This record gives sequence, C-alpha cells and structure tokens, in this order.
Amino acid sequence: MLFAVICRDKPGHLQSRLDTRAAHLAYIEKTGIVKMAGPFLEDGQMCGSLVVLEADNLAAAEAWAAGDPYKAAGLFDSVSVTEWKKVIG
Repeated sequence: MLFAVICRDKPGHLQSRLDTRAAHLAYIEKTGIVKMAGPFLEDGQMCGSLVVLEADNLAAAEAWAAGDPYKAAGLFDSVSVTEWKKVIG
C-alpha cells in the first residue's frame, strides 16, 4: 500500500531542517520504504516535505513518520499520513 506523508515546517525553522537533513536522508536510505520524496518550497526555501511510502498498513506508515529525525528535531508544525493511490506516472 502507498501512503503520503505530508509535513509542514514550523515557521522560521529552516536552519533546523538544514541541520537535520543528513540524518533525515540517512533514515530514508536505511528504512527502504520511501518510493519518492522531496521538500515543499515557499519563495525558493524548503518549508515542508512530501514523502510517499510503500508500507503494509497505516500503522507502519505512521511509525515511519514518527521515527523521522526531522520530527525528533521538532521541525514540523503538522504531519499527516494518508493512504494514497498512484494513478498517473
């Protein structure tokens, strides 16, 4: 099953994102369930994330989101995890 993890950064927390980016990318690599990912941009600056996971169920996707180093760093203002269906692409 595919899940979209949609994260919005707290305002003014770009430096926290930059400081934690290497750990976040290592987590993505280590877990092996990320199908695609990238930051949201506002005026050219990263301000959130979209991560598409392939997981067995919602609980597994939520557990992945809870383990993200960005979350541990307090970067996010909000996080939602929603089942997603790929139709195009």
